[in-house]
Amino acid sequence: MALRVGVVGGGQLARMMIAPAVELGVELRVLAEEPGMAAALAATAVGDYRDADTVLAFARDVDVVTFDHEHVPQDVLRALVDAGVAVHPGPDALRFAQDKLLMRARLDELGMPQPDWAAVADATGLQAFLDAHGGRAVVKTPRGGYDGKGVRVVSSAAEAEDWFTALAEDARGGELLVEELVDFTRELAQQVARRPSGDLRSYPVVETVQRDGVCAEVIAPAPHAADRLVEVARGIGEAIATGLGVTGMLAVELFETSDHRLLVNELAMRPHNSGHWSQDGAVTGQFEQHLRAVLDLPLGDTRPREPWSVMVNILGGPAQGGLEERFAAALDAHPAAKVHTYGKSPRPGRKVGHVTVAGAHLDDVVYESRAAAAHFLE
Repeated sequence: MALRVGVVGGGQLARMMIAPAVELGVELRVLAEEPGMAAALAATAVGDYRDADTVLAFARDVDVVTFDHEHVPQDVLRALVDAGVAVHPGPDALRFAQDKLLMRARLDELGMPQPDWAAVADATGLQAFLDAHGGRAVVKTPRGGYDGKGVRVVSSAAEAEDWFTALAEDARGGELLVEELVDFTRELAQQVARRPSGDLRSYPVVETVQRDGVCAEVIAPAPHAADRLVEVARGIGEAIATGLGVTGMLAVELFETSDHRLLVNELAMRPHNSGHWSQDGAVTGQFEQHLRAVLDLPLGDTRPREPWSVMVNILGGPAQGGLEERFAAALDAHPAAKVHTYGKSPRPGRKVGHVTVAGAHLDDVVYESRAAAAHFLE
């Protein structure tokens, strides 16, 4: 009987696990939040991932449970573990991806380089941090934020007053995370795959380009990366994967400063947008690697197939629809491009697909990937 992997969440990350699952001879099952989601091709159940009974019923006949996102509540994760279900990554690791305050505190314990930060419960605490850090800082909600949501750059405590009001009205209380506004030169990402047995494989560090808080492009490997920077990025990723006990794919988002230091920005314990290039540009793509890792199978080679790969996200899509009609035109004009669409309706700012081009010359690869992606935009 084939190994069975259950994925909680029906988004594009689950969708992109389908093809490598078929190639590995793995049966993929998906618990989607609603019908018609990106991973509908493999959706064997529809239900609320916040309900323990629903998730337990879904997990009854699979060998391992993994995730399309990090939002499954801890009590549901614990119920799975208590029922004897193999969960990767497990709740003890996932809590650090779910709560940024826990993440910052644990990374401090591990000695990882980070921006200066604090937990603040009220405007007075936030203002004190601002006064000590040049009058500007980044405020984040500890839970639930992604793609720029739950993040604000503020110059006064009043700019986060609504968040403090919401905390005061929440019976659970809580605090906000405030971080120094880092003067970085670029953003990087380091991906690491880790098996339950502890075996690790790292991908090349990549450069990410953000627009309005959303990843727009990824260049692999990061251009102009000195050997020392590559070594440090890999060391940070592997230390975090081991220190937090991550199983599966881990993405560590990093700031590079003008003096070539690396600071940890965010973590994701799943396949990640910064690794989409690897589907077509690496010997083993991140989605196959994630399945191998959570099943504790030998990990694949992470080397690039070509000197350069560039991934460009299709954000929003054509306002009048017609995403599918533009597919053939993009492929005809740019035969080296690999186009991946997510089966999602266009909406401003929404990730509806991506394009990857790999090749020997960076300028050519950048041009081809951007030009192919432009076919899908107004």
